[in-house]
Amino acid sequence: MKRDVSTAVVYAALGGNLAIAVTKFGAALYTGSSAMFTEALHSLVDTVDQGLLLYGLHRAKRPPDEAHPFGYGLELYFWSFVVALLIFSLGGAFAIYQGIEKIRHPELIQDAWVNFTVLGLAVLFEGYSFGVAWREMRRRHADVGMWSALRRSKDPTTFTVILEDGAALIGLCVAAIGVAVSVGLDEPRADGVASFAIGVLLVGVAIVLARETRSLLIGEGASAAFLSRARDLVGRDERIACIQDVRSLQIGTNSVVLAMVLSFRDGTTAEERDDAFDTAYGRLKSALPSLAYVYLMPSRGGP
Repeated sequence: MKRDVSTAVVYAALGGNLAIAVTKFGAALYTGSSAMFTEALHSLVDTVDQGLLLYGLHRAKRPPDEAHPFGYGLELYFWSFVVALLIFSLGGAFAIYQGIEKIRHPELIQDAWVNFTVLGLAVLFEGYSFGVAWREMRRRHADVGMWSALRRSKDPTTFTVILEDGAALIGLCVAAIGVAVSVGLDEPRADGVASFAIGVLLVGVAIVLARETRSLLIGEGASAAFLSRARDLVGRDERIACIQDVRSLQIGTNSVVLAMVLSFRDGTTAEERDDAFDTAYGRLKSALPSLAYVYLMPSRGGP
């Protein structure tokens, strides 16, 4: 697990969201804007989420022990799932409730220029955080589109920040529209509608995030590209007739367990098989640094 990459992305998001949350809460209390209050709550939830991700990164770095022989890498996926639940409950569900209440009981927004100023500053902070996570995701998955990269990624810290900050940028635009319509058309219910829309957006993000982290949490295999590379490295040995079976398990952001069943050509001696195993192991460990554990076994029906 790379501290300089994963934690840099999370710290960038944490710092930005904390500053934005404080500013938004002040603006919401001063102007009485429901959409701004929803946005403030959104930033506060995001700040807590980044704290949980940092805690998950710290817990996942613990070395293997008797109770967890493959280490604690999966714990990061657990805390990422908790983050999804928080976005759904404290962010999305509450924003929807707040929006409905403001639609039922609309209130005029005071000094709307404060809201627009805060929203503009928030776009700058969120944009910076989003850019850090975006560049890291593109660096790792430059060969596919962003949605495919999010589906392929095994690093919840990066794709969580991208989803959160992406939703935040969209939410800021929605909040600005809500405030503008409320003030410009003298329709205070528009502010509540904006809050409701932001809540629906957050619920959608939470569902996507929960789905991705759930897949990793219950035991997802390594990527197709990783397995293809592993097959190619092992299959180069002429003494190996075929690779009968391949099993893998992602046990952390950069930690994979790999097991292979190999079938040898007729006439291969026991000494040659042992040498082939050693050669394959060396190639795999050298070319695939995220490979934490390798298990190579001969087929039962092979020589």
